[in-house]
Amino acid sequence: MVDVTDDCDRDPPLTYYATTPPPRPVARTSSALGPPASATGDARPARPRRLRALLGPAAAATALILLYVLLPGPESGLPAEGRITLVVFAAAVAAWTCTRWDDAFVALTAALSLTLIGVLQSDDLFGALGGEVIWLLIAAFVLAAGLTQAGVPARIAVLLLARARTVRGLVHLLTLALVVSALLVPATSGRAALALPVFLALAKALPERERVIRALSLVIPTVILLSAVATLTGAGAHLITVEVLRAATGTGIGFGAWLLAGLPLAVVSSHLAAELVLLLMTRRADRRIRLDDIGAAELAASVPGQTAPGLDKRGKLSLAITAVVVLAWCTQDLHGVQPAVVALIGALAVAAPRIGMVSLGAALRTVPWSLLIFMSATAVLGAALLDSGAAGWLTAAALGGLATDGDSALVFLIVVVLISVAAHLVLQSRSARSSVLIPLLVPAAGVLGLNPAAIAFASTAAAGFCHTLPSSAKPVAMFADLGETPGFERRDLLRLSIFLAPLLAALVTAFAWFVWPYLGFPLR
Repeated sequence: MVDVTDDCDRDPPLTYYATTPPPRPVARTSSALGPPASATGDARPARPRRLRALLGPAAAATALILLYVLLPGPESGLPAEGRITLVVFAAAVAAWTCTRWDDAFVALTAALSLTLIGVLQSDDLFGALGGEVIWLLIAAFVLAAGLTQAGVPARIAVLLLARARTVRGLVHLLTLALVVSALLVPATSGRAALALPVFLALAKALPERERVIRALSLVIPTVILLSAVATLTGAGAHLITVEVLRAATGTGIGFGAWLLAGLPLAVVSSHLAAELVLLLMTRRADRRIRLDDIGAAELAASVPGQTAPGLDKRGKLSLAITAVVVLAWCTQDLHGVQPAVVALIGALAVAAPRIGMVSLGAALRTVPWSLLIFMSATAVLGAALLDSGAAGWLTAAALGGLATDGDSALVFLIVVVLISVAAHLVLQSRSARSSVLIPLLVPAAGVLGLNPAAIAFASTAAAGFCHTLPSSAKPVAMFADLGETPGFERRDLLRLSIFLAPLLAALVTAFAWFVWPYLGFPLR
């Protein structure tokens, strides 16, 4: 008896087809018993890859040796130590520019090399790690951690945003809040992290306005980068500039002097940049949208850790401590206490048991130690360039034939500003740009009879432009990829850079020529 059901449930018989593959080329082998080259996968390309990996360092070493040979001797005014320093400095710049190595690793390696060669003393290297600027920045980050824990920056932003009536008003109030945050939080990346929840809250409140949301995603990092010039602690590059100036001239730039000159530029450039983003990325109808339906309570609830639009006791206390510290920084000439000591007093108050907002251990974990090491090492490199005579010889050779009249001073200022604006295309790190430019510009200003502090300040302010690529700055990269929330695209960033770069260059030049001489930074 045949089981029909079983036959129907069975899989149909498989049919096999055979084809003849094309003949493979016979691979050459070094031994008749060895496997063919194709059997080992990528065995053949391995040697070219190894050769390419060796060619890079060999070419770099050859170029550095050639540079050392081509540099003139002591008879030209370049001492032997200056010759070695220039070669090491060129190697550091090449590594910052052409490799993906960590900036701090490159700077520390260069400083250690000069120490081992004998150009620097070990006390110079290790003393920089315990310098006043390093302690100032550590204390500033502890203060910022206390403010963040109390929710002060986010609450200030919420209070300002609640007053907006139109999209244009919202953008400019947000710009104002970001400029104020430069006085409270010492790092651009930290300010970007604080602004991100506020932006996400706004994106939820404006779900049908994609152009407005994209514009906001570009306004925030743009303003964060431009407003950093408002304060000495706004970026690590500012502290590097001050250290190089102090090593070269014996005097740096105080917190109050920097605030007096930098804050006006920060306000003007930030609001102009915000308006430029609005014009490039939104339509007139978008800019006139009424925002009455966005309330402070809704925004506050959307920001992590915020439950009400106002400041609580902890927030008011942390804000009061920070205000006292900033006031003490600005009035150093009256009381004579060093800014780092003032900052340490404020940091201890913020982290004090029972009354503080954050524990000292938690606050110290927010300190970017890699940045501090980088700053220390680059400050040592800058001092080596100056002390060895390398920077003086280089600038004298480049500018020795330039006259010192008013027209040449203006031309030199314009060249400095343009180079500083464009430097981010070569050196992505803001601190690295100051580490390279300031040690060369300070003696150059001396050759031309100009004020080194004014030239260094103008260069540092112009070097704050780093908007061309998402990788040019951390705040730009943070807002370039927001997942489901619409953000700006690369073409938006490029289009903004085309207009913003000449705008910032013109602003810095105008401030340096017309405004800063009346605020303590004369060109002569």
